[in-house]
Amino acid sequence: MAFSLYRLGRFLRSIFSPLAAFVGFSCLLTFLFILYQPNAGPGAKQRVGWQSWEFVNEVTVSSAGASGNTGTTIGTPSQADGVDWWNVTTSEKPTVDSASLPLDVWDPLLPHDTGLSEIEITRCFVDPWYAKSFTNDLCAPSTTKEDDAYKGKWVRVPRNLNMQSGLMSLNIYYRRTRRHDIPLITDMRILPASATPTPLTSDWHKVSRSISPSGDKLYLWYKTDKTLVQMTASQRQQQLVTELDVLFGDDQPWYGFEKLDPPVLESMTLLQRQSVWLTYRRGVHAPPRAPPLHFTRDGRFKIMQIADLHYSVSAGTCRDTPLAPCSNSDNLTNTLLGRMLDAERPDFVVFSGDQLNGQGSSWDARSVLAKFSKAVTQRGIPWAAVFGNHDDEDGESREQQIKYMQGLPYSMVETGPKDIHGVGNYVLKVKSADASMTHLLTLYFLDSGSYSKGFMNWFGFFIPTEYDWIHQDQINWFLQESSSIDPIERPFTPDTTKDLGDVWKRQAVGQVAPDARRLAKPNALMFFHIPLEESYAAADTDPVTGKPLDVGLHGLEGQGSAKKQDGFFHKGLLQAMESEHRAAGNAREVKVASNGHCHVTENCRRVQGVWLCFGGGGSYSGYGKIGFDRRFRVYDVSDYGETVRTYKRTENDGIVDEMVLVGHGAPSTYEGP
Repeated sequence: MAFSLYRLGRFLRSIFSPLAAFVGFSCLLTFLFILYQPNAGPGAKQRVGWQSWEFVNEVTVSSAGASGNTGTTIGTPSQADGVDWWNVTTSEKPTVDSASLPLDVWDPLLPHDTGLSEIEITRCFVDPWYAKSFTNDLCAPSTTKEDDAYKGKWVRVPRNLNMQSGLMSLNIYYRRTRRHDIPLITDMRILPASATPTPLTSDWHKVSRSISPSGDKLYLWYKTDKTLVQMTASQRQQQLVTELDVLFGDDQPWYGFEKLDPPVLESMTLLQRQSVWLTYRRGVHAPPRAPPLHFTRDGRFKIMQIADLHYSVSAGTCRDTPLAPCSNSDNLTNTLLGRMLDAERPDFVVFSGDQLNGQGSSWDARSVLAKFSKAVTQRGIPWAAVFGNHDDEDGESREQQIKYMQGLPYSMVETGPKDIHGVGNYVLKVKSADASMTHLLTLYFLDSGSYSKGFMNWFGFFIPTEYDWIHQDQINWFLQESSSIDPIERPFTPDTTKDLGDVWKRQAVGQVAPDARRLAKPNALMFFHIPLEESYAAADTDPVTGKPLDVGLHGLEGQGSAKKQDGFFHKGLLQAMESEHRAAGNAREVKVASNGHCHVTENCRRVQGVWLCFGGGGSYSGYGKIGFDRRFRVYDVSDYGETVRTYKRTENDGIVDEMVLVGHGAPSTYEGP
């Protein structure tokens, strides 16, 4: 028995010693290669922490972008010292504390004043989006925890440079840091393989992989010569590179960005390949904001409707026009827009849908959105937009597009409520120019959707067959918004206070006499894209002439409305009254509902007291008809909102179908049920 216990003890000792040695060695390896991080003491450990010791500066934000646009920020409405309430300016500063912005998320709209420390290019067989969906980004450059802490984590610009040329993705990554002991990027170059920056110093770094998707060997060089604390506030704004982006096509980059010449990929017409540009932003460039909408002192407010631009990533293809040569339809349209805007000088512009062509040609929505409002923003005109059926056909969601549109100069686009159909259901109010800031005109914007039904073909693609419509929850929202508008004393008379002298005594020609005053909501105009079925219904009859109240061209194309509806015309437009008082009769609050969608239909037809108007096609990139000039509808509102006049200005500078819809000189008001 004693011998057996002795043998058992020897056996246990024989296995315990090697096991203890193995466990101890494993613990040592774990400590050395996983747990242990070299540092020079507690102070250094604090500096190594992820973006610790954040640096917050007082950089003044410029409202002038790289393209030279300038603008002002509107302050709190007031009329102190005789200054117009809508024209009070303040120096613009970031509305978001830069210290709160995420450093490891790419978003070109974020007002980062922090710089970039490193750039890298990678090629990857797997799309980085899929790779990052299941695990860490497999396409990202290699890194260590210490590099992440000092230089920042790798951030991918989610714009595949090689999306037109091959299966492998070509990706740009950068690091962003708030640390102020790290040299930051202040300059960049794209050079052939054999070239170097001049003069070549140790501050220049060559990215290890070619940035060109084609066989041409082009390399990106970047310069890191100063830390953040070594830069003055002016240098941070004018030299510090704060964001990278990619532009497809040869038009202008996003607001505040500059192109880095040359393009990393040249366009080729035969291959239908568009140029690819690396763009960058220095400092922070907040887009100029539009002033609050207001009438002029003599009671006028002019709106131009721009319908169906159908812009593409490319320069566009001319359609149904005798213009020759016509090989760059988007640019030709932009030139035409500029000429129309200069002739009309509107106070406000409405893009009524199909800004993007869809149909496979607007596959990079950001590049198209960067240019569609160029003619308007260059002139400092406030603008708004609604979506059409083609805008999100190529993949970019309406939610994302409206976010981008809000980041453009002079934009007044709003997202609207998230719990109803569509994106971009919102209301804008136009106020008087006097100190009372009285709400004189309401502008409603609705998303009429895109497609409601389709079928799957043999290749698995969704083919749309029916258009969408304005849904019941949108009708409820509209009625709720309408009911919240307070009535005013109409017709409006501006405040003739002493500090403004006799300026308000000037009245518009033919102004409505102020002897029939009443309490009523302001007149309203509405904009959406797809027409209502009632746009093709029988028109009201003018009791004076006995003729239908229907002016303009129609019948040149099929009916463009949806085949189904939720009754927006009867349950919405006809129910929102100008006044709830029985003496108000049948006056509707919304006097005009204006849409796009049908490019060679441009009539205005009054149906049960509401004018239903088409904008008419204004772009060489959208379909048209030979002999039918491109045109733009104008709404000239006068008499402080009481009178609404409309006409179309054509590409040959003709003014057609000028008529008064509402107010002095308009047909008799609707007296039906």
